[in-house]
Amino acid sequence: MRILFLTHSFNSLAQRLYIELAARGHEVSIEFDISDAVTQEAVRLYQPDLIVAPFLKRAIPEAIWREQVCLIVHPGIKGDRGPSALDWAIMNGETEWGVTVLQAAAEMDAGDIWATASFALRTASKSSLYRNEVTEAAVVAMLEAVAKFETGGFAPEPLDCNRPDVRGQWHPIMRQEDRAIDWQLDDTATVLRKIRAADGFPGVLDEVLGLPCYLYDAHPTDGLQGAPGKVIAHNNSAICRTTTDGAIWIGHLREKREGEPAFKLPAAMVLGARLTGIPVLASAQTDIRYEEKNGVGFLHFDFYNGAMSTAQCERLLQAYLAATRRDTQVIVLAGGADFWSNGLHLNLIEAADSPADESWANINAIDDLAHAIIETDRQITLSALHGNAGAGGMFLALAADQVVARAGTVLNPHYKAMGNLYGSEYWTYLLPRRVGAERAAEITDNRLPVGAASAKTLGLIDDCFAGDSAAFWHQVEALAGDLATQAPGLLAEKQAQRQRDEAIRSLADYRAEELANLKRNFYGFDPSYHVARYNFVHKVPHSRTPRHLALHRRVGVK
Repeated sequence: MRILFLTHSFNSLAQRLYIELAARGHEVSIEFDISDAVTQEAVRLYQPDLIVAPFLKRAIPEAIWREQVCLIVHPGIKGDRGPSALDWAIMNGETEWGVTVLQAAAEMDAGDIWATASFALRTASKSSLYRNEVTEAAVVAMLEAVAKFETGGFAPEPLDCNRPDVRGQWHPIMRQEDRAIDWQLDDTATVLRKIRAADGFPGVLDEVLGLPCYLYDAHPTDGLQGAPGKVIAHNNSAICRTTTDGAIWIGHLREKREGEPAFKLPAAMVLGARLTGIPVLASAQTDIRYEEKNGVGFLHFDFYNGAMSTAQCERLLQAYLAATRRDTQVIVLAGGADFWSNGLHLNLIEAADSPADESWANINAIDDLAHAIIETDRQITLSALHGNAGAGGMFLALAADQVVARAGTVLNPHYKAMGNLYGSEYWTYLLPRRVGAERAAEITDNRLPVGAASAKTLGLIDDCFAGDSAAFWHQVEALAGDLATQAPGLLAEKQAQRQRDEAIRSLADYRAEELANLKRNFYGFDPSYHVARYNFVHKVPHSRTPRHLALHRRVGVK
């Protein structure tokens, strides 16, 4: 079928649905929801069999939904209505939640129901739930709904709030008044719930050391306490603030400003000199963690939104080099739960006095890490992608000897969407050696997400593992154990291959060419990268849909 996506942006959920539907033979074209006129034009140009709305912030025009079936993904259970579905579910302490695929109608979220899927509501941030449980449930429900539509003859279920299985209800948009923290009354669980229910967007409006700002990225801690509401420590990144019964770490803040909106940055950076005199607990940094199991080293690096700053790359490089000095035969690069890596830290680059200079420092720091992984000759390295990976983060993963991914992982092995960025991380060496030069060019030029199963078929990764998180790590540990038993032979082969490759063309030469191209992105006359980064960081609304997404807007497409 020809399926048109109407979506506010091509976010992680939309990308996953795109991957799943395309894998089943459907032709999917994408249109960003910019205006009624643009949406109507897209429908006229594409003439879709079905319209799918994975992520909208406003209603589909009546002129469209009255003429064609439009299926909307709502992150709520049957009967749940309103724009803050997941926020209210977290705030209300729900233990089970779901996703409903419903048909667009005159009343928002009140259309006929095509499919539903439920899940246990894990104690986590809204962003993490959305990327994981909500996305998995949306895939199940949407595939069911699309199959029903394709088969024909299915009559969707009208919403009837009197039915016993319809326990959802209307919720208004959650206001900052609903999210407000009372530091003198709220315990740790309550504070965490409020911040987690706002994570990603919009954050919880509060005041920290006299500065009005929005709070994000909260985590519990043990052993720290003080007068409620006080900032009692920081670790050069996050701040520790006390509750009525303990304390929490707050990783990111967004300053509340008049005029041009601020963007999220590490909390300590936003507060700056206001932290003078507050103790530094450098040992409290937990974004990088190393452990060993059965003689295999596991290096975890759980960076917020997968962004890797210059300093984080430098710390991760030191942790990696320390791991290589251990008496192990395999090192597993585990990344984080939600993201393996997304490469450059665009927010910190945007905040720098010279974004060009910080871009240069950041890419060289990632290159140094990639180089160390490629040149490791004492251990077999394995990148295990439990979370999504994109841009430089995806190519950093390819620096390892083997790469595996969880079946639901979304991979974006390209840079060009960020203002035609050239990229580095030795991708011009790593990608062609896996997939060949011709396919490497196709992958990077297409600028489309790739699912783990397709990535395996392409040769981009070595394997993908089905199942939940526990099953994934069980399979990773089993693979690492197998690699350890084969290590002597594998290491000898690896060292010989690296010598042959180096004789043909040195890593230094690959890096020099990549950086020469990047220097033009950072310092050249074309401002495309800087404009694209600014728009991304400041969340500037799209003015058009890129042609690589909108099949219906390509010349000659019928």
